[in-house]
Amino acid sequence: MSDTRCLDASADETSEEPDEVPVAPPCAVVLFGAAGDLTKRLVVPALYNLVVAKRLPETFRLVGVDLVEQSTDDWRSKLTETIDGFVGAKGSEFDAERIDEAAWSWLRDRMSYVAGDLNDPACYERVKAHLEELDRTAATGGNYLFYLAVADRFFGTAVDGLGAAGLTRESEGRWRRVVIEKPFGHDLDSARELNARILRTLAEHQIYRIDHFLGKETVQNILMLRFANGLFEPLWNRDHIEHVQITVAETIGVEHRAKFYERTGALRDMVPNHVFQLLAMTAMEPPSSFSADAIRNEKAELLEAVRPMSEHECLSATVRGQYAAGTVDGRPVVGYREEPDVADRSDVETYVGSRLLIDTWRWAGVPFYLRTGKRLACRKTEIAIRFRQAPLALFRSTPVRRLTPNWLILRIQPNEGIALEFGAKHPGPRLVLGDVRMDFAYEDYFEMAPNTGYETLLYDCMIGDATLFQRADNVEAGWQVVQPILDAWGNAGPGALPGYAAGTDGPEAAGRLIARDGNDWRPLVRHRKV
Repeated sequence: MSDTRCLDASADETSEEPDEVPVAPPCAVVLFGAAGDLTKRLVVPALYNLVVAKRLPETFRLVGVDLVEQSTDDWRSKLTETIDGFVGAKGSEFDAERIDEAAWSWLRDRMSYVAGDLNDPACYERVKAHLEELDRTAATGGNYLFYLAVADRFFGTAVDGLGAAGLTRESEGRWRRVVIEKPFGHDLDSARELNARILRTLAEHQIYRIDHFLGKETVQNILMLRFANGLFEPLWNRDHIEHVQITVAETIGVEHRAKFYERTGALRDMVPNHVFQLLAMTAMEPPSSFSADAIRNEKAELLEAVRPMSEHECLSATVRGQYAAGTVDGRPVVGYREEPDVADRSDVETYVGSRLLIDTWRWAGVPFYLRTGKRLACRKTEIAIRFRQAPLALFRSTPVRRLTPNWLILRIQPNEGIALEFGAKHPGPRLVLGDVRMDFAYEDYFEMAPNTGYETLLYDCMIGDATLFQRADNVEAGWQVVQPILDAWGNAGPGALPGYAAGTDGPEAAGRLIARDGNDWRPLVRHRKV
């Protein structure tokens, strides 16, 4: 967790100053896919932010590995150019007003590069020789973190290669860990096969399946909100909560990822990982402690408790859609089928909505509505919790004809914060009920360090804290829920895929899905501070 300090002394009189976060142990991070977009856009900026925060050890080293034939100086120069290009750039994950030249120089001077093909066993031998040299000259402690920022088809190959070169063996207190990006499989069978394959080389404690959503402070604070506040904890159940809406909305299209997206779609891309992580943290039972296994046990149990659906139920409880041409942020954009590298008659969904039930004592009968999509009206990730209505009987002899819905809104991004919506009386002699909103923004109370979502996760990998990473059973439990939906869609054939204009809230069918229960989606509008 990142260290924060309350800026409002009057609101923080009883809180303690956060403990100083220790520097990570000596280690070398080996970044496979060093010339790729993920490295330049997120991983290296996150390491730079860790340097600024003084989280990395003096003996830290960063080794880039990629097929591109280039020198260490070439790699350093390209990354320097990329980092400088982020200054003042709007809409990027790395938000920088300026670059701290001393911090960047510190990191740049600790970079080195090895050219190699992941399909070639000699590549891993060169990496091994390079690391052994670093151990002798830089005292990295023999601790290695291998980050697979590569296409998912190389995950098994890379782990096999590392194992064959002896780079995954732990001895004499030296640790060896592997970070694996998503997608972790494309369906239940492939996820199981990948887990089985990498577990032949690695122990579970060495595997860090990363989801950058879990590096965001507000996602981590879901657990704090639930379990540290007597105001909310007793209400977090079917007796008080009517339904829950989880939204992950994007304004961007497929951008440069169309080839990947054509094989994937919104369901595979977002739901088993990002969306289900939010679902699990919202609905899981209290863990026995904040240890990694205790939390991951509860997440797995929650996903295993999602009610299985028949093929008919999968079709009636889910909605697909694909964006058409429209207007986003005041500018015209093309439809999905007009994007580069997209098939002319593609039936890949860019929007998915679903209704799930969780068969536990806490959530029996409470519907969870999930939606995620591209080219929607605004960028927003939030969890909206609708509380049950109070009885209207008391107001039957008054002008009040309806009670204000009570909502607790957890904003994950952007404008991280928490809002509470409830009813209050308008001033004056008549009994008139108005809708009011209390709004808490993290930036108003805490120092918010620059964050791409990867800083906490990379640091946790180095210190060996697996709390925010998925275990094999977590991954498979998510795919267990999604697989029947994929099968039902496949058996139904291509059919007519509902369209929605870019810049809207999604397909009309999504509104009908939730309306069957007498509910409505919360409109996709940008948050405005009160």
